[in-house]
Amino acid sequence: MRNPRALPLLAVVASLAASPAVATETTQPAAVDVAYLLQAMQERLSRLEARNAELERRLAEPAKLPEVVGARLDEVENEVLALTRKPDPLDKFEGVSVGASLIMVAQQAKGGTVSATELSTRADVEVELPGGSIGPAEGRIFAHFRAGDGDGVDGASTPPGTFATANATVFGNQASPVLMQAWYQLDIPVGAASGNLGRIELTAGKIDPFGFFDGNNIADDESEGLMNLAFVHNPLLDAGGDIGVGSHGASPGLRVAYVSDVNGGNNITASLGVFGASSGISAGADYLDTFSKPLTIAQLEYAGKTWPGLDGTYRIYAWNNARSEDQINTGEEKHAGWGISLDQQVTSHTTLFARYGDSSKGNLNFDRAYTLGAQIDGGAWGRAGDRIGLAYGALSTSSEYRNAGNGSGSEKIYELFYAWQANDPFQLSPSVQWISRPAGDSTADNIIVVGLRAKLSY
Repeated sequence: MRNPRALPLLAVVASLAASPAVATETTQPAAVDVAYLLQAMQERLSRLEARNAELERRLAEPAKLPEVVGARLDEVENEVLALTRKPDPLDKFEGVSVGASLIMVAQQAKGGTVSATELSTRADVEVELPGGSIGPAEGRIFAHFRAGDGDGVDGASTPPGTFATANATVFGNQASPVLMQAWYQLDIPVGAASGNLGRIELTAGKIDPFGFFDGNNIADDESEGLMNLAFVHNPLLDAGGDIGVGSHGASPGLRVAYVSDVNGGNNITASLGVFGASSGISAGADYLDTFSKPLTIAQLEYAGKTWPGLDGTYRIYAWNNARSEDQINTGEEKHAGWGISLDQQVTSHTTLFARYGDSSKGNLNFDRAYTLGAQIDGGAWGRAGDRIGLAYGALSTSSEYRNAGNGSGSEKIYELFYAWQANDPFQLSPSVQWISRPAGDSTADNIIVVGLRAKLSY
């Protein structure tokens, strides 16, 4: 079959052959050149047509397209895999967590001769780092930096003169950050590498004992909950001074604990801690003769479902402080005591708490104390981030204190606060405290402390 695209070229050739000028001798070389060009063009057209035919044939075979696409996908996957194998500069930060908060409290105390208005601030930064592994055991490093300014109404020129301070957020005039805590913990699974029998925790370093003992889920954080010191920790340990920590609220120490899961998620924890202790005379918690007369505390804790379908935590503990303060005779002596701390959710929005402390050895200003209260979360009125809390406490004066003519009866404390969560980082909490019979003095007027706390946290 004759190629239709060649017809115009043949026509040109025919016209040239018919022309008289072509037959002359002078134009013969040009005619030869034209014939050569025409032949070359004809061959090129033939090659193009063959290539087009091959392309049309391939396009007519759709079954081979998946193979082509699949091959290309394999190439792309190999490129992505090569990229993922490159070092990630953020890998070094995996497992690192950082938290920071800024707290400002304004309080006014009135009662009898007391009239004080004070402002205090506190800043905290907490960092947790992965601490490597030893076989199946995993380690972590914790550091806590704190700075503060202002002594609050308890440090004013005319302080209320109570057993428990009204503002537990105060960190004194410590404008430069200090290393409050720095410890290392190793979690060792029990039951081969699976840890199906629980784990053992070993903690060593500069530790706040309240971070592991006498905890409470709703009465444990003065920066967000109840602010009076009587409600933050067991009054005998904290307000009474038996915890004996260093000047910045922590002590060098060692803790050993066993944590066991019961029925999946319900935990039983048995722990023992030994910490350096300080009194008004010695400074063992500040790295001076640290462990010659330590504080020893042991605790048994259960956390899990107790009320039908609701969470609760129950702790019982005992302590022995070989270097505590004789609060009556101004000296150093051994103190011992025991206590309980519990919190129990009773409805979907309400949780109750209680603490009790009893002294079994030593001369103290008060030797028995109990606190109780409740917290209701704002989900009950459509404000899930808000909370309202109220509490009552009684600190009973000891016989030694009464015999010294310092007072009688019990200091009684009431506190009410509302925490308004303005947005994720900002919280504002107005509060009021009423303290009757301060320091067990039946002749002293009641004290009212009105406060406003602001907290920014990240």
